[in-house]
Amino acid sequence: MQTSLSDALKDTPDGREADAILRSCVHCGFCTATCPTYQLLGDELDSPRGRIYLIKQVLEGGPVTEKTQLHLDRCLTCRSCETTCPSGVRYGRLVDIGRAMVEEKVPRTFVARVQRGVLRALIPYPRRFAALLRIGRWLRPLLPAALRSKLPAIQAAAPWPVARHARKMLVLDGCVQPAAAPNTNAAAARVLDKLGVSLIRAQGDGCCGALSHHLSAHDEALHFMRRNIDAWWPHIEAGAEAIVMTASGCGVVVKDYGVLLRDDPVYAAKAARISALTQDFSEILAGEKLESLNVNGGGRKVAFHAPCTLQHGQQINGVVETLLRRCGYQLTAVTNGHLCCGSAGTYSILQPELSQQLLADKLAALQAGAPDIIVTANIGCQLHLQSGAAAQVRHWVELLDGGR
Repeated sequence: MQTSLSDALKDTPDGREADAILRSCVHCGFCTATCPTYQLLGDELDSPRGRIYLIKQVLEGGPVTEKTQLHLDRCLTCRSCETTCPSGVRYGRLVDIGRAMVEEKVPRTFVARVQRGVLRALIPYPRRFAALLRIGRWLRPLLPAALRSKLPAIQAAAPWPVARHARKMLVLDGCVQPAAAPNTNAAAARVLDKLGVSLIRAQGDGCCGALSHHLSAHDEALHFMRRNIDAWWPHIEAGAEAIVMTASGCGVVVKDYGVLLRDDPVYAAKAARISALTQDFSEILAGEKLESLNVNGGGRKVAFHAPCTLQHGQQINGVVETLLRRCGYQLTAVTNGHLCCGSAGTYSILQPELSQQLLADKLAALQAGAPDIIVTANIGCQLHLQSGAAAQVRHWVELLDGGR
């Protein structure tokens, strides 16, 4: 795709990066076949190809309107189009750049600004989110049905093992998961303990920066990223061999720290090292012997929902399914497993109508095989699926921890 960037963008890092991405697009349209919003709405501007045209228009100094913003807002950033694209177009990065530029040019309504501000002020902060969740549970009988369904049941975490092994790995606690699903990381720690690895939580880490980044608050996102690097760095210098991600939505962002902080003279090298050390929990276990876990699924039927951030963002496909089969679980077929469940970070809050349509389609596909349990690899997907599923929804690592 030929582009002619506006003079204001020609010599900026974002402008050069966006120009290179645009030039890799050949307009083939393969992306439209796997785009969830295009499948629902049938509007070319709600497809990756259409949004690329809109972003190109913004970069070239063309008119930017609320319509432009609407079509970019409707994008889930699921990156299914990247998996399909024969030209390797880095659409996810392009849409982040385009959204930030549109945000500067098109003022949002007062209500939209407040809504986004509240999300940024509450969700990335574990204590604030935990307090909000407690209040929601107290008020549950008074809440509308739509809100009640979003409140996860209280989950108790089994004990975290004492660090006792020479092999050590770090884990990101994150912001939502400690309050909503505290047993996930505890289960990961117990699994790795049986494999001779101690999983360490670094004091001072927190939100990976994803929420702020995808809401175009890039400086705020970079602050979270630098804070995590500072928290992890002493452990890395002490020999931690990996940074483990049990939430694929966090993993895809932390693996990108090296790109997002590449122009920071203080953090660029450290960020690149962090990205190189970061692995999804499934990648860690794929290289380990699982016999010592003594897990026997007994043929229990499991439906696995592969989060977009795992299969499209990180390009990790079939690994979790293989691990579960090795442990004796029976995986049910999931039609259109490449499509998003509609969670997509804050998407389920900011685009509820589209999100609910995607959720209904995803649950129908997951439950078609009558599974005993649905498992996934990302806290956002887990909570979203829980809100409407008839079957129990958990993180897959809990099945390797004896199903607790």
